[in-house]
Amino acid sequence: MREAVFGSLRVRLAGGSDREGGGSGPLVVLLHGFGAPGSDLVPLWRELSPPPGTRFAFPEAPLGLGLDDARAWWMIDMLKLEAALSRGELRDLTRDVPDGIAEARALVSEMLDGLERELGVEGSRVVLGGFSQGAMLALDVALRSERPLAGLVLLSGTLLAEDEWLPLMPKRAGLPVLQSHGRLDPLLPFAIAERLRDELARAGLPVKFIPFNGGHEIPGSALDGLDQFLRATLVTPRG
Repeated sequence: MREAVFGSLRVRLAGGSDREGGGSGPLVVLLHGFGAPGSDLVPLWRELSPPPGTRFAFPEAPLGLGLDDARAWWMIDMLKLEAALSRGELRDLTRDVPDGIAEARALVSEMLDGLERELGVEGSRVVLGGFSQGAMLALDVALRSERPLAGLVLLSGTLLAEDEWLPLMPKRAGLPVLQSHGRLDPLLPFAIAERLRDELARAGLPVKFIPFNGGHEIPGSALDGLDQFLRATLVTPRG
């Protein structure tokens, strides 16, 4: 693994011909969740068996939380969250447009431009995804841009900004999506994940949905599904 800066984001590169993102293979970009370090998802690449030469990029979110290496793509009101959880309430964020998501989207878009340029990979050979807050951001980037993508990975994400997202979904018709979510997720309701799945499918995006009996996590079933998804989407580049 090696580290480099693309745009203004620190990125960890792995896989490829040299385990440091070298070569000319396709690219998988995974965005970590709120409160995680930039290295949080890096171990995943060793657990996957994508097409030979596949490269992985793990960007580090720009905002530090002051706790060890904890990072965020945008800030969350933790007092409000903790109060809701103490009342047994699950968060419905479907109408929320988080402060800071536009800035995060711009940073990720700039990073993707740099990755594609410096690694010599076309967007049609790039799978973009993430976990939790990273999944929300990956979907936001995909919906609000016209950059070509090979696929989209949403691990324990949720539906945000429905008044803005839903009208944008049809323009991404045909883009393969892998979505996983725990039925017992204490942070992001499973029912809203199902609604996100249905809205994407209604807009013409083929969704492989992996529900699991667990919480806010990436279980083995999601990794197996991701493995199959990468092998399917990265063999034949999308135009």
